[in-house]
Amino acid sequence: MALNAAGGNHSPMATMYDVPAADLIEALADDLADDLEEPEWASVTKTGVDRELPPEQEAFWATRAASLLRKVADDGPVGVERLATEYGGGKPGSNRYRVAPDKRSDGSRNLIRTILQQLEDLDLVETAEGEGRRITAEGRSLLDETAGEVLADLDRPELERYA
Repeated sequence: MALNAAGGNHSPMATMYDVPAADLIEALADDLADDLEEPEWASVTKTGVDRELPPEQEAFWATRAASLLRKVADDGPVGVERLATEYGGGKPGSNRYRVAPDKRSDGSRNLIRTILQQLEDLDLVETAEGEGRRITAEGRSLLDETAGEVLADLDRPELERYA
């Protein structure tokens, strides 16, 4: 525990790194769900060329938006191309003799770009000319506030060291 100048205990504000990513993304998705508008095509589109069906997750659009916001904050400035690689997947090669290399494919760029544009409209990310997208101050504070709420809600002893 850190001591401030007056000698009392103070805990610094939680950041997105202080809580498990899955919990943060889930809480962020709840916050973003009302502000984001899922396009009509989103329910029938695949998340990548290697997928056979669209996602079945209930709040997929908000969850992917929350995940993208966290990624942009972590890696930014970052472009759609690199994000598509992150959200892609791999399928193992031929099972017979294990000789074929793994087949790697990217995630859907249109899906990522559309969500990033919506996050831009909400003023959570901005375009850095020639560098890709980066998080705005508003986006950073939304992440940190949500992380604080998640940390307060989490009742897990192994996270005590973060508090």
